[in-house]
Formats: sequence, structure tokens, C-alpha cells
Amino acid sequence: MSALGLALRDSSTMLRRNLLHARRYPSLTLNLLLTPIMLLLLFVYIFGDTMSAGIGGGGPDRSAYIAFVVPGLLLMTIGSTTIGTAVSVSNDMTEGIIARFRTMAIHRGSVLIGHVVGSVLQAVISVVLVGAVGVAIGFRSSGAGVLEWLAAFGLLVLFATALTWVAVGMGLVSPNAEAAGNNAMPLILLPLLSSTFVPLDAMPGWFRPIAEYQPFTPAIETLRGLLLGTGIGHNGWLALAWCLGLAVLGYFWSTSKFNGDPR
Repeated sequence: MSALGLALRDSSTMLRRNLLHARRYPSLTLNLLLTPIMLLLLFVYIFGDTMSAGIGGGGPDRSAYIAFVVPGLLLMTIGSTTIGTAVSVSNDMTEGIIARFRTMAIHRGSVLIGHVVGSVLQAVISVVLVGAVGVAIGFRSSGAGVLEWLAAFGLLVLFATALTWVAVGMGLVSPNAEAAGNNAMPLILLPLLSSTFVPLDAMPGWFRPIAEYQPFTPAIETLRGLLLGTGIGHNGWLALAWCLGLAVLGYFWSTSKFNGDPR
């Protein structure tokens, strides 16, 4: 078997291992998934009428705010889900299984690839579930054709891949699972400091640059534009640049740490 064939075989084995772990211990994924769902329900049903009027809804109708907030919550779901990746990687590094893998004739990078692909699949499933909740409470895509939906799906997968590689690096540098969860908390906090819940022009002037110049905001604005038929402007290129930059940074950080870690 060729080197590529061996790498694919070993990576698929590691992917199956990680998916089995996720199925046997679903509590972490479930807890992380509930955060964006609870925020969605909270902001729609508690603040929805007021927020909808504030963004141009024109009256006590939540539909405008539902359309506004759901794209942001989809990306926040990805950030939440990848925290489980950091914890899972840290567990592997501290429980001795990696030392066992290094004594076996398996492709060295397959361990990380299994984590990344498994996490991206879980993130996509989580996004679908949160999106289903959004549709159930009234979210409707307007002006989005097949190409826009494919572009939106591609953006979500690319964003999930980028954050997953960063989360893998966080797991590798953490001494234990608790520290890994704490180190990955910015992946949940950054969406709260973005345009997820309020438009940029409604934010205080001193805070607006913090929300604007971070990876979540351009991705959220691009996803809104694709799903709602609004303008994307320069956000599409910014979102793509952030995704590629974070993916490359996370990949080299993770692989260098994994290959050089003596544990």
C-alpha cells in the first residue's frame, strides 16, 4: 500500500475512534450545543420585540431580529463545539494513549487529522441542529439561491476547520482537560463581542473596532449576506482571509507541538 493509502487508512481509523468517543460521552458536546440554543431562545423571546424594532423591524415583530441573529448563532455554535476538541486532544496527550500510538506503525499525522475531521463533522451537525431550531421559531432565508446556500455551507465548513486547528493547538499546550477548556474559552467569548446580537453601527464608538476587527464579525456578515440577500461588501474577503490564516496558523502550531512533544 502506498504512503497516501496508509495515511488515509490510519486517519479514517482515528476518525472512527473519535466519533465513537463522542457517541459514548455526549455530555460535553451536548452542553456546548445548548449554549447557543439557549442564547437564541433568550434573545428572540425576551429581547426580540425590542431588538427587532431597533434594527428596523418597524414594530413588535420578532421576525426581523430572528433573521438577524440566527447567522451569528450558527457561527457561535462552531466556536462552542470546538472547545470539546481542545478537551479531547488534551485528554489524549495526558492519559498516555499518544505514547502508545507513537510505538505503533501508524501514520504520525493521522491522530490530529482524526480529531480535526471528527470535530468538523460534529460542528456541522451542531450547526444543522441550531439552524433547525432557528427555522422552527421563524427564521426564513430570503433571496438565497443554490449558489448562495453552497457558499454559506462552504463558509461554515471552512470556519469550523480553521477554529478546529486552533483548538487542537490549545489542547496540545494545555497540561490537563480543565486548562484546555479554559484556554479555548475565547472561542465562545469572541462571538459575544462581535455583531452576533447587535449591528456594528449600534455599538459605542470605542467598542466598535474590537467587534469589527476580529474573525467572527466578517464571517457573520458574510453569512448574513448569503442567507438574507443583503450586501456582503469587503466582509467576504476578510472572512476568507481569517479562515485561511487561522487554519494555517493552527495547523503549523499543532503539528510542531505534536511532533516535538516528549509526552
